[in-house]
Amino acid sequence: MSNARYAIMGDIHSNWEALSAVLKDAAEQRVTSYVCVGDIVGYNASPIECLERIRELKCVCVRGNHDHYCSHDEHLGSFHPLAAVVINWTREQLAPEQCNWLKHLPYMKSVENFTLVHATLDMPEKWAYMFDDLDAITNFTYQITPVCFNGHTHVPIVFRSSNKVATLPFTKMKIERGHKYFVNVGSVGQPRDGDPRAAYAIYDMEKREIELRRLPYDFETTQSKIIDVGLPKWLAERLSMGR
Repeated sequence: MSNARYAIMGDIHSNWEALSAVLKDAAEQRVTSYVCVGDIVGYNASPIECLERIRELKCVCVRGNHDHYCSHDEHLGSFHPLAAVVINWTREQLAPEQCNWLKHLPYMKSVENFTLVHATLDMPEKWAYMFDDLDAITNFTYQITPVCFNGHTHVPIVFRSSNKVATLPFTKMKIERGHKYFVNVGSVGQPRDGDPRAAYAIYDMEKREIELRRLPYDFETTQSKIIDVGLPKWLAERLSMGR
């Protein structure tokens, strides 16, 4: 069994202040490796800084829907108008080489004994959401590793399957043999569970333990950056509400 300690991050969404807080905490927690379940960019005003920091970390990443649309010139009719505004703005900020890097991120990736996906394992390119046990049942059919990490909803939650699916509270938990776990690690840069603190998880493979971490960060600076570049004010306001 590996003795690695993985920082599992997702939905960073161009929030440099939140990402900085997470990486500082991860270093203090003696994390040895970093992975990302997608959506490095979108919603906030620091796409280049976040993208380049993730690349510097040699972070194993999968593609999120915002990563995809910010790097592809595709129609945004399915997006909320506010999200579409930021995607168009982000497209103008990214260099061709940065777009190319995002374009070539895989939809799914296996790392040691776990899987990464942004949305769901069945047709991950469709960006479906997993909110409840019924959604989880379908995905467990496709899950071949004991643990799968995802994001997309911005809400941390764990689904466990053996004979039936159970929804578990997510603070710190042991990975038990004979079960499968589908773990949403929440959002670094735009939490939506009513808690404005940045979220990420640590997977200690030697202890077979996953811990959800919540961290305060300087969201006022993030809000100011959003306003300063002319992005919609609501995107700034929601950060203080965790919505």
